[in-house]
Amino acid sequence: MLDGIDLEERWSGTRIRKSWHPKIVAALYAVDALAILITLVIAHFVSFGLRDAPVLGRSETDWNYFMVGPVIGILWFIALHISDSRNVRHLGQGNDEYRLVTKATTYFFCLIVIFSYLTTVDFARSYIIVAYPIGILLLLIGRWCLRRFLVAFRDRGRALTRVMILSDASSGEHLYTTLKAGQQSGLSPAAFYLSGEAQGTTISGDHDLPILGYSHDAEDILAAVRQNNIHAVALGSGHGLTPQELRRLGWELAAWHISLILAPATTDIAGPRIKTQPLNGVPLIHVSTPRLEGFPAFLKRTLDIVASGLGLIVLSPLLVVVALMVKKDGGPIFFFQERVGYRGRPFHMIKFRSMVTNAEELKKELMSQNEGNGILFKMADDPRITKIGKFIRKYSIDELPQLWNVFVGDMSLVGPRPPLPSEVAQYEEDAYRRLLVKPGITGLWQVSGRSNLSWEESIRLDLYYVDNWSVIGDFVILFRTVRAVFAKDGAY
Repeated sequence: MLDGIDLEERWSGTRIRKSWHPKIVAALYAVDALAILITLVIAHFVSFGLRDAPVLGRSETDWNYFMVGPVIGILWFIALHISDSRNVRHLGQGNDEYRLVTKATTYFFCLIVIFSYLTTVDFARSYIIVAYPIGILLLLIGRWCLRRFLVAFRDRGRALTRVMILSDASSGEHLYTTLKAGQQSGLSPAAFYLSGEAQGTTISGDHDLPILGYSHDAEDILAAVRQNNIHAVALGSGHGLTPQELRRLGWELAAWHISLILAPATTDIAGPRIKTQPLNGVPLIHVSTPRLEGFPAFLKRTLDIVASGLGLIVLSPLLVVVALMVKKDGGPIFFFQERVGYRGRPFHMIKFRSMVTNAEELKKELMSQNEGNGILFKMADDPRITKIGKFIRKYSIDELPQLWNVFVGDMSLVGPRPPLPSEVAQYEEDAYRRLLVKPGITGLWQVSGRSNLSWEESIRLDLYYVDNWSVIGDFVILFRTVRAVFAKDGAY
């Protein structure tokens, strides 16, 4: 006891528990164990059939795979835990969970190969060759299924981490909006703790979250956290805490197992761009910007040429059938439209014609019925669209000829939406940055709502892509595009 303070209670406070944590962790254990069990059974059956086959080591030691299999399974299970792949922070959103599962499994099987090489134990190659890919596939499928259940729970307001936002009013409002938009991550804003605002009031906005306080004292902040069952504190800019006060707050929260989340003012930055460098106890955050030039540009262009070339060859029967159907409807097969490409260079984008031949003239008469996002003209029931055009637009078949634009270098498979010259004429200064990369057949705008997006959101997604481009990111967008096309949401 020191000055009336129970140090044992202060520095090892009772954990503020989240009731859903033990359940989701138990589900993670069960999913991983089941995936590993099925994998090892398949690997054993494929390698040895139903008989008990020994492992013949170079030292003449006979090991039985019915005994070795469980050992491999247990070590594999532990490897997934050591890799932090079961951390609830990764669940529900983002690719970190999948990346850690793949990384841990790859490292584990690499260690088996190295162990086999350095010792006298000779593992059956077929066993490892079968278990590795099937294991990754089943683990990822299991995690994906569990994620679907968890996201569904979070959409209904369950399995959420209650977050208190500690900042000033403007930063708190922005952080609130960010957390609400990403509720699938599990972070749910529950209260504000704002400097310069009176306790017990609320701030303007589409919410009624209370302001729990405004004091910079760590004890007052911790009291508000404990009294309101807060699970994490998100620290935005403008919080007003000195480095010493912030350090003390971190100590207090850690003692009660409450997370401290730092939210810098910089926005729309993907994880790989952020590097942390400790300097005299201060974590300096370095933010890099990927440049689409040199080898990265060569790699992206190579992928575009190969994928678009193969796509044109494989899809040629479908393209011929659609061309004949469009021609039967009357008028030209293709529709050529001038768009603005890389660094403002104009090009003619090619699509299957899905509208009547005098669509541009009719557009002037329909402008008063525009349901688009202001600059873009969209109508959910556009009378200019032909019967076959409605079908091919719903499944984005009308955009397949753009593979030729990709092949010749006017476009890329993935990139910002190709804008019209009339749209570029209305750009604000920031929007011109989206012309620093080639426009794409698909992109973040395609997998995030398509026609349902506002103009500002479309621009933000395009700028995010420009600033955070990566090859892996392109593959993720292509995968999500397939799902978005069949969902048909926002396609008209």
